[in-house]
Amino acid sequence: MTKIDLTIMHDRLERTLERVREKKFIIPTFAQQKDPSLVPVDIQERLKGIGLWDLHPLNLFRITWHNEPREYGGLFGEVNYLEFPKELTGVDARIVALVGKWFPTGVHKVGAAFGCLVPRLVTGQFDPTTQKAVWPSTGNYCRGGAYDSMLLGCKSIAILPEGMSKERFDWLRTVADEVIATPGTESNVKEIFDKCWELRHSGQDLMIFNQFEEFGNYLWHYTLTGNALEQVALKVMGPRDRMAGFTSSTGSAGTIAAGDYLKQIFPYSKIIASEAEQCPTLLENGFGAHRIEGIGDKHVPWVHNVKNTDFVTAIDDNAVVRLARLFNEEAGKDYLVQSGVDETLVQNLDLLGFSSIANVLSAIKFAKYNELTSEDVVLTLLTDSMELYQSRMVEMHDEFGEYQRDHALADDARYLKGQGIDFMQELGYKDRKRIHNLKYYTWVEQQGKTYEEIMAQWYDPDYWTGIQTQQPEIDALIEEFNHKAGVQL
Repeated sequence: MTKIDLTIMHDRLERTLERVREKKFIIPTFAQQKDPSLVPVDIQERLKGIGLWDLHPLNLFRITWHNEPREYGGLFGEVNYLEFPKELTGVDARIVALVGKWFPTGVHKVGAAFGCLVPRLVTGQFDPTTQKAVWPSTGNYCRGGAYDSMLLGCKSIAILPEGMSKERFDWLRTVADEVIATPGTESNVKEIFDKCWELRHSGQDLMIFNQFEEFGNYLWHYTLTGNALEQVALKVMGPRDRMAGFTSSTGSAGTIAAGDYLKQIFPYSKIIASEAEQCPTLLENGFGAHRIEGIGDKHVPWVHNVKNTDFVTAIDDNAVVRLARLFNEEAGKDYLVQSGVDETLVQNLDLLGFSSIANVLSAIKFAKYNELTSEDVVLTLLTDSMELYQSRMVEMHDEFGEYQRDHALADDARYLKGQGIDFMQELGYKDRKRIHNLKYYTWVEQQGKTYEEIMAQWYDPDYWTGIQTQQPEIDALIEEFNHKAGVQL
């Protein structure tokens, strides 16, 4: 059974400890990120003078769903979330989403990158004095990886498709040691993998943290995002309410691991995987290109526990880009308020980036398909905000002109209230196995995984739970590492 490798490499570990003493940082545990009340008081006091995006090692403690929604000096509180009412969604079900903007870098992927890098650091497997950390990504993961690398004293190489938004590249060039743009857009994952193989054969001393196969990605989301979703669910649910499901764009399939956690708390809840209609990989074994930035496709990620997935929905990227205008242009916001949507909510719709809008649309489709009522709660995530897509808004304005009330009325009617239940499937056993088997072509034939392990992912009942139970062991290694480093802040 595969787990995250926690083998100690003592020579490298000693060099890593010296780097830590030089850079003077302390690594938080998963437990502290899950429950920031465990963060030492002196660290919390120092955070009051640090901005959320500052390249400061103490911001490692802000890799949590519990940050105050402030750009500077914030501490910790309850999990940030938004609830989308029927006036906006057109469905009775209560759709509730965690807000990802209030992470350092503005995206929750900074946590997934932490979950991949830190176990390698505290075991000495990754040596920051000689190696570079390579972060292959369709957008946000390499942002988180470059940021975490900087805070942890590591050099980094960020890889992302050349078609991603200008904001991503501009910021990355100020943080990563090297930025590589690969051909295509978010659909072109194989080109990213090809670049990784090229780097492996380049003679450089590096380690590739491929989010699509790194179980640190799975474990961080299972532990941290799953727990945050549970907290929000228990807060918003009344005594008669039901936890109906959790929707997530698959992307690297790290975030959807939170659904595995939720199913253990709410056994009757469903996990809904979302993708782009223009590239329906899970739904139709298909291919193509789309504009929902950050959700790479045309393959099934190694870390996706497909056997636990209940639905697949495909979202039209036209709906996403049109609703981005509805939610952010003044004419669109005015229309929504006039149509009965709470003004405070309307002013917060900029918390939804492109994949966040897709997640909400997936929740709407799921609610309609299952005829959910006001006693049903559907959870999802807002992975990033429109702060990372302002150049896209300018491009749409230049291409389509000024956004007016008639556009808002049409987009609301077609893409929100008119969201249908086409391009979705409730998965049976054979459907899940079909999707799981697609892993073979990417991971066994191309990326060096074994036939035995792909079979274990499907048939071994302890495969996924074995990974889920590794948090305490990793936390113990982090605490021992911090003790040996002896850094005093």
